Amino acid sequence: MYLNISKLNSFVKFFFLLLSLNAVGQEKNLKNIQKLTNGGDNAEAYFSPNSSLLTLQVSNPKANILCDQIYMYDLQSKSYSSENLKLISTGKGRTTCSYFMPDGKHIIYASTHASSEACPAPPKPKDGKYLWAVYPEFDIYIADLNGNIVKQLTNTPGYDAEAVVSPDGKKIAFTSTRSGDLELWTMDIDGSNLKQVTNGLGYDGGSFFSHDSKKLVFRSSRPKTEKDIKEYKDLLAENVVAPTEMEIYTCNVDGTDVKQVTHLGKANWAPFFSPNDKKIIFSSNHHSTRGYDFQLYMIDVDGTNLKQITWESEFNAFPMFSPDGKKLVWSSNRQQTAARETNVFIADWVDSDETENVKPELLNKHISYLASDELKGRLTGSVGEQKAADYISAQFKALGLKPYSGKTYLQKFDYKVRLSPNDSITDKSETNNGRNVIAYLDNKAAKTIVIGAHYDHLGLNEHNNSTKPNSKGEIHNGADDNASGVSGVLELARMLSKNKTTEKANYIFALFSGEEDGLIGSKHMAETLKTLYPNVVAMINMDMIGRLSDKKEMIVGGVGTSPEFKKLVEKNKPAGFNVTTEDSGIGPTDHTSFYLKDISVLNFFTGTHGDYHKPSDDTDKINFNGVKNIVEFVFRIANDVADLDKVEFTKTKANAGKTRPKYKVTMGIMPDYSEHPDGLHVDGVTENRPAQVAGIKEGDVITKIGTTTIKDVYNYMEALGKINPGDELEVTYVRDGETKVTKVKFE
Repeated sequence: MYLNISKLNSFVKFFFLLLSLNAVGQEKNLKNIQKLTNGGDNAEAYFSPNSSLLTLQVSNPKANILCDQIYMYDLQSKSYSSENLKLISTGKGRTTCSYFMPDGKHIIYASTHASSEACPAPPKPKDGKYLWAVYPEFDIYIADLNGNIVKQLTNTPGYDAEAVVSPDGKKIAFTSTRSGDLELWTMDIDGSNLKQVTNGLGYDGGSFFSHDSKKLVFRSSRPKTEKDIKEYKDLLAENVVAPTEMEIYTCNVDGTDVKQVTHLGKANWAPFFSPNDKKIIFSSNHHSTRGYDFQLYMIDVDGTNLKQITWESEFNAFPMFSPDGKKLVWSSNRQQTAARETNVFIADWVDSDETENVKPELLNKHISYLASDELKGRLTGSVGEQKAADYISAQFKALGLKPYSGKTYLQKFDYKVRLSPNDSITDKSETNNGRNVIAYLDNKAAKTIVIGAHYDHLGLNEHNNSTKPNSKGEIHNGADDNASGVSGVLELARMLSKNKTTEKANYIFALFSGEEDGLIGSKHMAETLKTLYPNVVAMINMDMIGRLSDKKEMIVGGVGTSPEFKKLVEKNKPAGFNVTTEDSGIGPTDHTSFYLKDISVLNFFTGTHGDYHKPSDDTDKINFNGVKNIVEFVFRIANDVADLDKVEFTKTKANAGKTRPKYKVTMGIMPDYSEHPDGLHVDGVTENRPAQVAGIKEGDVITKIGTTTIKDVYNYMEALGKINPGDELEVTYVRDGETKVTKVKFE
């Protein structure tokens, strides 16, 4: 990245309709979403063998259903509403986890009614932790669809619940504490032949059979530390569990071949096999950085190709495919009419185009090669840059993409490079040359979108752009800056050229050189772009997308350059991401070149860091899962921009993208470009430069330089523009809530 400083009334129904339409762009696997219930807490809905009925768990004080009871829902009804619900449990005690028997005329469920007709109280949070009750009074029963219990299957002291039936009708799987721990068990359909399936310490539950009845998928907590083990055992002794750390597992029905599928952290639960048994759909909050947020995800049974399925609302769980695989039913907080309301939804299931799945192994391959020592930092005009260009060209050729212009993917340019980039007074320069690598995907569309990133970096610091003192001769591999963005462009080129869809836009995939010397390559391309492709309507840029933080913070710039862009970014952002948007079309990277030619732009950026423009910006520090999520993010936005009837260009306000002033000094910090209300956050400090010498550290928040109040990066640059080398000024900053003042001698 090139930086100027070291670089239900009708209204309600209509509102809900808008919400549903807003989610269409993301929830592509779900078509014709329909709400089945309306009010209360409705969950764990599962299909009958012929898909005409559902059995589900309901509580709704307004309907005088004061404790969870089992209801049947008729999907053959002319209209979907809670009026289609029919009570099929006793109406006494508390019930859970119902499932249809093979004949479709009976259900299996757990109930506490034999112990007491009263509703057992739910557990209260302990030490701030949400708890699930494991009522020892639960036993498993079979009932007909009129609510008559025909058989009690369990009567052993302790918890017996969460029962499901195998598709071949031979087995029942359930969770029980009969061994002293929460383990999976199976029994024959008549309740005989009990066998323990799992043995690991922790909560094994919520199991479902594969469609061939040979495997089980389940959720499991596996406490490892002495502290966690003690907490689990202590809670279980009180008949509760804390469901905050669970992963998805599979095993054979006899308990062999246990495999952990997810390694996501937090709560991953409610798994169900896809119709072909090759994938698992489940609920997870692993993405959440704050608050309560569960979404449906799908993952291959080998733990690869994780994909988000739902986006709307903050609770989506209990997914089940219909026996024919054409429908999905699940519970969600979407379209609420009251707080904490959960309803059941049904949708047509649409299989994904597998070519549209981002492949992490390809991202790794691209970044690892481009940021390898072999390329010696990819300095513009160097042998390493030529090798990178050859690599990118080979990728484009393998995808069958057309050259941007003429018979080659290369677009060459010459320029003069200043060898003292921080010196705005003298102009010591030399002639250099570079090459952009550009390909074209022709969808015969009326508009064209450019997707770009720069592939050059600092080489051996020949052009003196490094933030590490005395680093000439050291390889600056630039894994984040910007092999990460290049990998995104190459992966999007694969996805958009090899998928089954013909988008409503053509795409130009542009990899620029000369960015680190002042956006040289992108300026060169932008000069003649509209002459060659007059229907270009947008440019999407990725620069430094490889270091997504634990807080999942990133910046998307340029949202003010077209009226629809801000909404598209908000709609498509990955779950749990904290996205700062900036209106301005002007920024410290290549999208600026296109904005200045009246083209709407977006720029994706995960922020600077301590390795920025240093030899330490290496592949081992890349957050590949973060890159994957961002590439998926850009893919969705690229599709939505293509679907717009018109992409209107808007000039952003002068103060939204202020022209960065020339400056004669440096402070030696990497600023955080995210919006913060309390000042300029310091993302990194360069060794032996003024800020470090004065005691300023990463994480400090600068609020004042001299007499200039610092609210953001633009105030910071304005302040630098007024300072001369050798000036010594007071700098006010905040560290750990304490305001401090230090003197900085600028150089």
